[in-house]
Amino acid sequence: MSELKVLLSREQIARRVAQLGEKITIDFAGETIVLVGVLKGAAIFLSDLARSIRLDATFDFISVSSYGNKKLNSGEVKLLKDVDQSLEGKNIILVEDILDTGLTLSYLRRILLAKHPKTLHIAALLDKTPRRTEAVKADYVGFEIPDEFVVGYGMDYAEQYRNLPDICVVG
Repeated sequence: MSELKVLLSREQIARRVAQLGEKITIDFAGETIVLVGVLKGAAIFLSDLARSIRLDATFDFISVSSYGNKKLNSGEVKLLKDVDQSLEGKNIILVEDILDTGLTLSYLRRILLAKHPKTLHIAALLDKTPRRTEAVKADYVGFEIPDEFVVGYGMDYAEQYRNLPDICVVG
């Protein structure tokens, strides 16, 4: 693996996640929400985001596969693990680490809408718009980033680097 260069520091990430939590708190004032994290990459983001939301909030997880151990998207998305609870009539925020081509989030949006939630919103820590091929837009975005392969803060390369506290570009 090549060198890693910090793109977003842990301090920048913490500040932005707190801002996103505040916005969600305001947007859903008086409501209950369910955060649905996309495993494994969004686990750390979901944890920090959940702690910054001052509402009645629970969370669940969903898992899909589209990358495998490659840096390039395979173009095929498979559901590996569905949510454990009924989402019918609930306010859902789908929490994803990175919005890239939009293929995964487009797939997940269809799956979750079929569960008849009251509302469905998307929170993506990173938005890589230059690579978008599907018409998917996140309601809550942490950072827009250039077309670089990133790791850290839950994101990996072949299951490595998830535990880095910063988001780094693989050089």
